[in-house]
Amino acid sequence: MTSSGPHWYLFDYGMVISTAPAPEDWRLLEQATGLRELAAGTSPYWERREDFDAGRLTPAQYWGSVLGRDPVPAEVEALEELDAAQWAHLNPRTLEVLETLHGEGANLALLSNMPEGMSRRYSTESSWAHYFSKLYFSGQMGLVKPDRRIFDRVVAGLGAAPEGIVFIDDNPQNISTARELGFHTVLHRSGTDLPAELAGRGR
Repeated sequence: MTSSGPHWYLFDYGMVISTAPAPEDWRLLEQATGLRELAAGTSPYWERREDFDAGRLTPAQYWGSVLGRDPVPAEVEALEELDAAQWAHLNPRTLEVLETLHGEGANLALLSNMPEGMSRRYSTESSWAHYFSKLYFSGQMGLVKPDRRIFDRVVAGLGAAPEGIVFIDDNPQNISTARELGFHTVLHRSGTDLPAELAGRGR
């Protein structure tokens, strides 16, 4: 890279640092809600997830939309616990990359579509948050990827030019928007050799 200013690695969380929820996770959530096939993309779990990720719904409103009724506070708390647990499974290969980059003194930031409550939980309780000097979460920002405005805010927050940022994400739409803005990008898949993809970048 030849851009001026600091260089950053900007990581997504879900399906990059974390892995997909396990079948057992979905089963526990289905038991708690009395619903079936919540993992399916057309299920009530996903129907208003973007609004939840964007901070437009409270936990009670979101889980009410999933359940189809008003939940009591204890239900909301239990469902929030299950939801946080199912997205907390970590990808050891990505963690190795983070450990290496952190040890080299690289600038690491995170940008994730994530509800506010989950993001605050992970920020304080997770084993990975300490790798990052900047954490950006959609639920706290009121915007979700791939909205260009969320990338603009991150660029401003990092004090870097877009071409000084390597963005790693599993969603092609997010990657496309970032690339249009000038970011260097890595589309993360299950077989991605992340060390090879990042070799020579971000310096």
